[in-house]
Amino acid sequence: MVDQDSCVEVMYPDLYKGLNLKLEDLTIYDSPLVSFDGKVVIPNGHIRMPVQAGSEVVEVDFIVVDAYSPYIAIVARPWLHTLGAISSTLHQKVRTQLPPQEKKELVEFLKKNIDVITWNAYEAPGVDPNFICYHLNVNPSIIPKRQPPRRSSKDHSDAVKNEVMKLKQAGAIKEVFYLEWLANIVVVKKKNGKWRVCVNFTNLNKAYPKDPFPMP
Repeated sequence: MVDQDSCVEVMYPDLYKGLNLKLEDLTIYDSPLVSFDGKVVIPNGHIRMPVQAGSEVVEVDFIVVDAYSPYIAIVARPWLHTLGAISSTLHQKVRTQLPPQEKKELVEFLKKNIDVITWNAYEAPGVDPNFICYHLNVNPSIIPKRQPPRRSSKDHSDAVKNEVMKLKQAGAIKEVFYLEWLANIVVVKKKNGKWRVCVNFTNLNKAYPKDPFPMP
């Protein structure tokens, strides 16, 4: 994860073990970290490793912690500043400025190989769905909750129908007949008079493990 508000790079156990690192590979780092929920985390140590983004390779100083996280690592401001990159929370990407010639070659390469680019899972037969699909890390011991339905006004119902149709046409959602979780729709009027359609994920959030280092 890229967190431009964090001042340190953090490595979590999944990446640490995946790289076959050992305690003797780490240097001593005895300054405790304080997570956003106020808990103090004692680091296992410190290690410097190369991180590649596109054609750029940057040496990053990671602080290794033994704490749960849905991420394998956090790269922060020092990495972004060294790379000269800008992170986009809208597109969930990190962007760097390519030289004109390299950008032209990249566009030509993508156009030449457009037939091997898949736009959805149905265009990639044979690929394990567990590899290409995202799943919520919900605590398996929590019993799924179905919220009782609420009556909506005609204006709210029309706003929800329009939003659902747009999401279905974009392929962002699909209809489910045997659902486990059911949450009510919350419709809020925006300053410009239009409706904002939200989902009440209160029950689902309670079943989702908290991130020790969430983005503010």
